[in-house]
Amino acid sequence: MAKASGPVSSKKTILTPTSLEFLKNYLNTPSPVGFESGGQKIWLKYLKPFIDTHITDAYGSAVGVINPEAKFRVVIEAHADEISWFVNYINPEGLMYLKRNGGVDHQVAPGQRVIIHGTKGPVKAVFGWPAIHTRMSNPDAKEINPKVDNLFLDCGARNRKEIETLGIHPGSVVTYQDGFDELAYDTLIARAFDNRIGGFMIAEVARLLKQNKKKLPYGLYIVNAVQEEVGLRGAEMIARRIKPDIAIITDVTHDTATPMVNKIVEGDITCGKGPSLAFGPAVHNLLLSFVRDQAAKKNIPVQLRAVSRSTGTDTDSFAYANEGCPSVLISIPLRYMHTTVEMLNRKDIEQTILLMYETLLALTPKTNFSYHL
Repeated sequence: MAKASGPVSSKKTILTPTSLEFLKNYLNTPSPVGFESGGQKIWLKYLKPFIDTHITDAYGSAVGVINPEAKFRVVIEAHADEISWFVNYINPEGLMYLKRNGGVDHQVAPGQRVIIHGTKGPVKAVFGWPAIHTRMSNPDAKEINPKVDNLFLDCGARNRKEIETLGIHPGSVVTYQDGFDELAYDTLIARAFDNRIGGFMIAEVARLLKQNKKKLPYGLYIVNAVQEEVGLRGAEMIARRIKPDIAIITDVTHDTATPMVNKIVEGDITCGKGPSLAFGPAVHNLLLSFVRDQAAKKNIPVQLRAVSRSTGTDTDSFAYANEGCPSVLISIPLRYMHTTVEMLNRKDIEQTILLMYETLLALTPKTNFSYHL
């Protein structure tokens, strides 16, 4: 039998074996909306050698700080939470019905393996789904499609009491089991690249600053915010606390080169061609131009797109916080968002890290981002 194709890397990269091991561990650690502490602990442990201090807030957002005494404050930010499910109802036969926790896609759920996080520890389960034989046994019947109200979990229990014995209850959170893997040609897959890849990249920026002994003329706040997937809530809270002067947000965006994606609506973005920069009302035009200038000077490829009323990311929370904060969104192209096989390209990770790093080195408190001066 032929060996499955594994990683084919095109060149030496800025990522280290240690950082890649951190990425795998970080991705494989469940961090569902409202329950992000597992991933946050791993993230902070990795970050601490590169920062001066750190802060956390009541709902779990974590912030590494460099130069905490500085009055001028710059944020680089990603969100930490992953989409998931809640157990909502347990029927007498021991099957569990669900509610969404964030924008989880019900159509990819049938047949997936999951972990239910109960009071006695993790419990393995699957999304049950009728066999094709039974669904098609009546040729006149309409094909059944997966919906939130007909999806259910089966963990092997055969009644409600057996479920309760496992420590599962209404409100138990459920995450997909699938984790990190590598495909050919610098391609990586995982659940929850949205947006723990952002948390990884901002941590790598801090590592590069420390490794290269760079001294910044301002305070840098490396923010890993919670609860983005349910309305940008964590960013909203932490922005009020930090009161930054500049915010650089990183998140994922759609690769539009695959079938069934409308480029007229979503723009022309492809994995492997560099980070994406967005134009939109929440994105500060002068800061965006500054980032584009750094990309041009350092030969970092970027892709451009437009958003409408909002970016749909934590950029909106930072831009409109307090008295307003010049904010920019640097996104990494991603295929198959909100599935268990989210896919991105290693070269884009490196280029996005470098773009944030070079932008931070070029920034000073005197950089003018006023439209009126």
